[in-house]
Amino acid sequence: MKDIRLILFSLALVLLPLWGSAQGINADKTALTNFLKRMYQHATFDVKVVEDYDHHYLVSAVVLDPAKYDGNESTMMRVAGVKAVSQASRFLNGSNISEDLIVTTRENAEGNINTETIEKIKENSIGYVNQLEHLSNFTIEDGKQVFLYVKQIK
Repeated sequence: MKDIRLILFSLALVLLPLWGSAQGINADKTALTNFLKRMYQHATFDVKVVEDYDHHYLVSAVVLDPAKYDGNESTMMRVAGVKAVSQASRFLNGSNISEDLIVTTRENAEGNINTETIEKIKENSIGYVNQLEHLSNFTIEDGKQVFLYVKQIK
């Protein structure tokens, strides 16, 4: 019985510091997220380098209209990720980007109008920014979604 208590006590001593440091990482990300949301709401931006006490972050903010994507969260996340990488690459390396928006409308026999929107993004770049992390997304006053992506650069 004493052996089991000793093993459990030893295990608790080993795992307790790990649990505490994991909580600290979440607190740091939460603080960064809240700071970036307030910063964006005060003055909008596309790409920005932000620094805290110990680190520098490259932040890419993408604004999407949910109506264009029929409220499909998965599609919006994918498009926001591509646009965030595109913005960050343009900011760091320079690139040539062309975007085409094709809107097709069709009227059926019943008089209903169906609209299809296709957005094509083509980019020629010398470099590529990888490992952008989706930090948060939130809704702004006009109903659009803002997606924040971040990468620690220093």
